[in-house]
Amino acid sequence: MTDNGGHEPVFCTIVPPHVLDKLAQHEDTALATPARRTLERDALERTRRRLTTVVGAPAATPPKDATDQPQRTVYDAGHRQNLPGRKVRGEGDSPGRDATVNRAYAGLGATFELYRKAYGRDSIDGKGLPLDASVHFGEHYDNAFWNGEQMVFGDGDDEIFLDFTIPVDVIGHELTHGVTQYTANLAYFGQSGALNESISDVFGSLIKQYTLGQTAAEADWLIGAGLLAPRVTGSALRSMKEPGSAYDDAALGKDPQPGTMDGYVNTSRDNGGVHINSGIPNHAFYLVATALGGHAWERAGQIWYDVLTGGRLESQATFADFAKLTVAAAAARYDGHEEQDAILKAWEQVGVQAS
Repeated sequence: MTDNGGHEPVFCTIVPPHVLDKLAQHEDTALATPARRTLERDALERTRRRLTTVVGAPAATPPKDATDQPQRTVYDAGHRQNLPGRKVRGEGDSPGRDATVNRAYAGLGATFELYRKAYGRDSIDGKGLPLDASVHFGEHYDNAFWNGEQMVFGDGDDEIFLDFTIPVDVIGHELTHGVTQYTANLAYFGQSGALNESISDVFGSLIKQYTLGQTAAEADWLIGAGLLAPRVTGSALRSMKEPGSAYDDAALGKDPQPGTMDGYVNTSRDNGGVHINSGIPNHAFYLVATALGGHAWERAGQIWYDVLTGGRLESQATFADFAKLTVAAAAARYDGHEEQDAILKAWEQVGVQAS
């Protein structure tokens, strides 16, 4: 049995387990201890998600009537691990002194706005689901996650990671796991899991670009820029433009993402490498968006959104399955061949058969 009308929630974090594993083995306890605590907490949350699918989730707040306004609530966990914590800002409340609360509130709104204005979607579930977030979770917690019901943000350890509300694309990424949960419900393992992660990166990046008013050419195509502390040699968690180039650091190691199928990583770790192999469909989207030009949330983003929500994307979809659906979605929505040609060329460049 699953909650949310049969849509199974998965526990999705922005920082991949392989990054935290590397930090947890570091000789410097200032780096290793927060990473170990974060891994332990993430393991507990994953167990809770599995139990929820068996016993059922708590009753959700009834959805509101469709409007152009979100219904946001931000809570302060007070560096504890009990969710949601103390309510500190509700919808329409003025900004307070806590910048983390204000950033979380704004990021929830930015995500709601892109989905509403660009795609006509009313919140995460399409039915006005209230958007809840808890900040200041745990002590030096090195992650942010969507737990199937709400967003949760750690403050980071200030050694490797800063406050997880800083990059708006992190907020958009995690909330998009909720959109996937309520639509295609992609299984979180192997290629379907990598697609799940990639879709969150795609729309996380689009939310940032929409917020900044950037074209595809102006965007940096980085996921999590501003999250890494000054001591880290790197620019972000991932790069859609150049997978594998986001960081190369003594403590973090080197970004392992491939940009083409030639570098596909077969592994049993990280649910079959979902955070690693997502670089391949990520790069395909970047190629499509930059080939088409203009605002990436328009044609390229619309095609990806059509595939995600169109009802034809199977939960166990492969990269090739997804690629073929993007071609079909482009043909269904747009006259002419420009979009289809850009998509076929992009998937060919990353080594995925789309026809």
